[in-house]
Amino acid sequence: MTEPFGSRLRRAMDERGPLCVGIDPHASLLAEWGLGDDIAGLERFSRTVVEATADRIAVLKPQSAFFERFGSRGVAVLERTVEEARAAGALVVMDAKRGDIGSTMAAYAESFLRKDSPLFSDALTVSPYLGYGSLSPAVALARESGTGLFVLALTSNPEGGEVQHAVRADGRDVGATMLAHLAAENAGEEPLGSFGAVVGATLGDLSSYDLAINGPLLAPGIGAQGATPADLPRVFGAAVRNVVPNVSRGVLRHGPDVVTLRDVASRFADEVRAAVAGV
Repeated sequence: MTEPFGSRLRRAMDERGPLCVGIDPHASLLAEWGLGDDIAGLERFSRTVVEATADRIAVLKPQSAFFERFGSRGVAVLERTVEEARAAGALVVMDAKRGDIGSTMAAYAESFLRKDSPLFSDALTVSPYLGYGSLSPAVALARESGTGLFVLALTSNPEGGEVQHAVRADGRDVGATMLAHLAAENAGEEPLGSFGAVVGATLGDLSSYDLAINGPLLAPGIGAQGATPADLPRVFGAAVRNVVPNVSRGVLRHGPDVVTLRDVASRFADEVRAAVAGV
């Protein structure tokens, strides 16, 4: 039986520190690295990040859109990036934010969570805003393949509030409803469930939300967006041990030197570990 994603993630976080580094090769970063906005630049960027971090950071998170914009050749680079990152020991969360219904949702899930897929990843970000039940095909495949999902719940972008803070007839807002669904998915799982939420590290006081979902909380916003590792206990409270903070530009802007990238990523991991240990 395949070990569930939650178990593998808990071990990676304990051994390497709870940190996720994004692989976001957007045009401005390629230019900062002195690379062309082309396939050669994309491949050089991605392989450099993997070389610098995959053997020491718990999670790498490629942003699929920045590869897809180059068409089939970009997707081929994404396939190699995922394969090389996983081979070096990192868990890969594919940041694709897929969301649809029925057979289409199943096809999206198969693209990233089926074991023989060229893009097979340890987990996938998904959007539940066609109704949480629309994610059922992805949930079922994740359970079968030992992978995980990160469901958009309380995102850091200001536009998200018009959906996520909308109040249902039962008095609970949509974001809290998504957290409750995830808690149900993870019930009884040890040491950690495989179904996580995306919750922004820049949101401030979240004490009105029950973040104890027995699953991981992927927390974008560390670094360039303004949040720091020291902010995590204040934002996430007792759930902070299950937080996987994501830093992208805060690390990536220090490229293309591999040693510098490695040192900066390791420093972030150490700072997060220290912040969490202090709780």
